[in-house]
Amino acid sequence: MLIDFKNVNIRHLDGESALKNVNFHVAEGEFVYLIGRVGAGKSSLLKTIYFEMDIESAVKAVVLDQDITELNRKDIPELRRQMGIIFQDFQLLGDRTVYRNLYFVLKATGWRDKERIDNRIDEVLRQVGMEDKKERMPHELSGGEQQRIAIARALLNSPKLIVADEPTGNLDPETADAIIQLLREISQRGTAVVLTTHNRHLLDQYPGIVYRCEEDGLTEVTNDYNQLVSDEEFKE
Repeated sequence: MLIDFKNVNIRHLDGESALKNVNFHVAEGEFVYLIGRVGAGKSSLLKTIYFEMDIESAVKAVVLDQDITELNRKDIPELRRQMGIIFQDFQLLGDRTVYRNLYFVLKATGWRDKERIDNRIDEVLRQVGMEDKKERMPHELSGGEQQRIAIARALLNSPKLIVADEPTGNLDPETADAIIQLLREISQRGTAVVLTTHNRHLLDQYPGIVYRCEEDGLTEVTNDYNQLVSDEEFKE
């Protein structure tokens, strides 16, 4: 189990409760949606998974075999190398090419051999269909292309888990479909994907495990969300 949360409580820095008694589980290769209104706690849950936000209490809280209730901050960089993180606003470095964006990440995570680095960059760019964009600057790319580069960046260290916070939020519907299809293909190759979305259409077209955040809690609605989730819950 890559993520195993049992009765986890999450509180914002201001002391306000974000989520209570969360039970959330993700295994290898699973494709998991988090849905719910803005402010319902989706991003807070993701931040606990990639160690940006502490949990308040838990019966069990394990991410990548690490009990995060006992996490030492110095261990976070090593754990993050085992996951990829994708954001709505891409967060590419605007002052360098696609190649240099990816090169920077590999060097920062301990890669030293130039040939291995070049081969890995070529490999992940092929995976996302961006091999011809290696020498482009981010501003020369469309939003969908930038998100594909962000996905390539997330894949660099062959992660067990990808966490994506509204990865299609700034994209048109056709491009959003292509991005979700790409993430589904990645999950089918064994990397678990957890993403937040407000786009109900994507859930219908690319089925996965579905959890809904509401009223400070989290409920799995995989089997019945079509009946239980109203369109209102997907509005910004």
